[in-house]
Amino acid sequence: MKRFRPLPAPLAILLLLLPSAFNANASTAGEEMADAAKNFLQALSPDQQAQATYALTDEERFDWHFIPKSRKGVPLKEMSPTQQKLAQALLSSGLSHRGYARAVTIMSLEQILADLEQGKGPRRDPDLYFFTVFGKPGTKDAWGWRVEGHHLSLNFVVRGDSVLSATPTFFGSNPAEIKDGPRQGLRVLGSEEDLGRQFVKSLAGDQLKAALIAIKAPSDIITGNSRKAQLLNPPGLPAAQMTGEQKELLLNLIKDYAFRHRAEVASEDLQKIQKAGFDKVHFAWAGALEPGQGHYYRVQGPTFLLEYDDTQNNANHIHTVWRGFENDFGEDLLRRHYEEVPHGK
Repeated sequence: MKRFRPLPAPLAILLLLLPSAFNANASTAGEEMADAAKNFLQALSPDQQAQATYALTDEERFDWHFIPKSRKGVPLKEMSPTQQKLAQALLSSGLSHRGYARAVTIMSLEQILADLEQGKGPRRDPDLYFFTVFGKPGTKDAWGWRVEGHHLSLNFVVRGDSVLSATPTFFGSNPAEIKDGPRQGLRVLGSEEDLGRQFVKSLAGDQLKAALIAIKAPSDIITGNSRKAQLLNPPGLPAAQMTGEQKELLLNLIKDYAFRHRAEVASEDLQKIQKAGFDKVHFAWAGALEPGQGHYYRVQGPTFLLEYDDTQNNANHIHTVWRGFENDFGEDLLRRHYEEVPHGK
């Protein structure tokens, strides 16, 4: 048997220091978003810059939606190939690898809808996704950015190296499952459906009775595109009445939504949920328990709400949203900041 030979001391020390050195030089989430936003804006023409930028205080920041309609900002369709690449870099700066893949796949479904509807529905185009920047990235002041189009709305507020807010966040999918053609079987939001159903099917007796809030699912997410989310009633089954295994299943479902965002942002949201008390988190379900039939669920706690609905188009059309009760659009943190830090006129 070969005997283990320790590394020379200088090499061993170097290997121990490498992770710290890399971490010390790593950019923060806020810095990376600011760099990506500046690179994007600098590549735009003056007219495009005027179209893409608003003040952080502009009411346009709160005019969010997920239906097929025109938005403010500059759409991918009006960008050069170089500008499109920089826009995609900005998009990816706020998301995890998985979240980014889901976002661009959702965009690609517009071509599926165009083929299915053959011009009979709303205008469908994978390049009708609009990029907007609020405020000036890379300064000491807070700023924000948004990417939005049909079935996708991402809203971020940043100050310095910190991401103050990453909600509301909307991901949708139509079709939820592509039934035929070369992309048959694609389910962009398949894990959201599967994890939700796996959890509700772990419930029995009084647990299931508390979680089932309606026999028929609502026709859409209840909060819609509201400017501010509120706790929804009835709340459903509290985590305090779940087994350890059920709590783990519920946490996995919550993580699936949270980690659409990059890890630093998701981890901070999860820490807030734990700090507020995981036993205070509630799960509610409405509609059928079996696949292919209309169903809805929501998970909410003191700090957050997530909603899922699959009822439209014969239960093959998913809407999902992640909201922050205290800090959608970064409003509460920004208000606190301006109250605590004097700002000159």
